[in-house]
Formats: sequence, structure tokens, C-alpha cells
Amino acid sequence: MSKFESFAALHVPGKPVILFNVWDAGSAKVAERAGARAIATGSASVATAHGVGDAEGLPIALALANAARVVAAVDLPVSIDFEGGYALEEEPLAQNMAALAATGAIGCNFEDQLIGGTGMHAIDAQAKRVAAARRGAGPAFFLNARTDIFLQAKAETHDRAKADAAIERAHAYAEAGASGFFVPGLADLALLERVCAASPLPVNFMAFPGAPSAKAVAEAGIARISHGPFPHLLALKAFEDAAREAFAA
Repeated sequence: MSKFESFAALHVPGKPVILFNVWDAGSAKVAERAGARAIATGSASVATAHGVGDAEGLPIALALANAARVVAAVDLPVSIDFEGGYALEEEPLAQNMAALAATGAIGCNFEDQLIGGTGMHAIDAQAKRVAAARRGAGPAFFLNARTDIFLQAKAETHDRAKADAAIERAHAYAEAGASGFFVPGLADLALLERVCAASPLPVNFMAFPGAPSAKAVAEAGIARISHGPFPHLLALKAFEDAAREAFAA
């Protein structure tokens, strides 16, 4: 079984694969040693580790070089958080996805927010972008299509209408060639269950402090749990605490 196939097979609704997101080759090695079944980067963590902001603040050359180093450091399949693919138009996007696939990564996150702007790509436009990403990355690549519907709205406004809008996007992205569907920011278990039941793609939940447990979201039908920037934030906090203690000595 190839790494593409083994990674896809990890996405089982009710028995989600856990991705404790890394930011460089060293943290990837630690995750592998700790028992990870696959490796995934988080774009905010990678950007912060390079001293720049998220939202494609990291130049694409550095993003690709970091991806290649992570892939080379571990034996596990590696998925890269590639944000909006570093391009708006379809042909440059396809070329960038081909470059990412050439690093040895077996998948990526690909989001529908307008990078550097506000709002989201219209559903039809983003479906065309998903199709372009698929053309560039190849047929086996795990293209995890992320919707920012819930990140761009306060939690108290999350409702059935937003869940149904997400489901519409899940179907459009699936038809365009996506492999998975990512709903960061959605933590309402009833709405998660609604999305999981209606999505034609395995659904990815992002864990965060105070979020429902892995057991609870698994029971809602989630097939993948990511941890986003939070592992890196924990590492930075531990480093800062130790540094303050050393400086105060």
C-alpha cells in the first residue's frame, strides 16, 4: 500500500486519525516518535517558526523547502497546510500544487477564504480552484478542502443554515475532486453530526482548548482531528516559561 493509500485509509468516520500538527523536521520526528500515524503541518505554526505572519506570509519557496525537509525527516505520510495554494488563478495554482506534490507530500489543506482579504471565494469559483489543485497535485493526492464559514463567524452564530451552507460546499468540492472536508471553528456537536451525515467526504475537526473531546467528535462522525497551531503554542509557552526562569535566576 502506498503512503497515499495508507493516509486515505486512516480517515474513518467514528475512528478519526489524530494529527498533532508540526512545524518543522524536528517536531515531525518528535510526533513520529510519540506514536503519530501520519504527520501534518500547520501553516500558522510554520509561519511563526520562520518569524513571519500566517496567511501566506511565508514565501512559497520557504514553504516548499520546509515541506521537503519534513517529508525527508520521517517515514510517515505527510500532509502540508498549503493555505490558499499561493495563487488565485487556476493555472498558477495547479503549478504550485504540482510543486508541493514534488516534495513528497501526500496531501494538503486547501482553504476557501480570500487570503489577504476578507470573506471567501464564491462556491463555484472555489470548486474550479479545487479542480485546478487536483490537476496539479495528481489523482492520489489527499486534497483536504477547508471551508472558513465557521472561522469567519462567531460561535454563537453557528446554526443549521451555516451547516447547510458548509454541506453545499462539501458536495461542490467533492465533485471538483477533493478528498476530505475540513470545518475548523465548528464545535457544536449537533451541527458537526449534521455536516458529517450529509458530507460526501470524510470530515476534519480542529481541536482547540475548551473544544469537545476527541471521543465526542468521533461519535458525531468525524474522521480526522487536527490540532492546528496549538501544539506549537504549547511548545513556545514552555520555552518562554523556562527562559523567564533562567533569566530570573
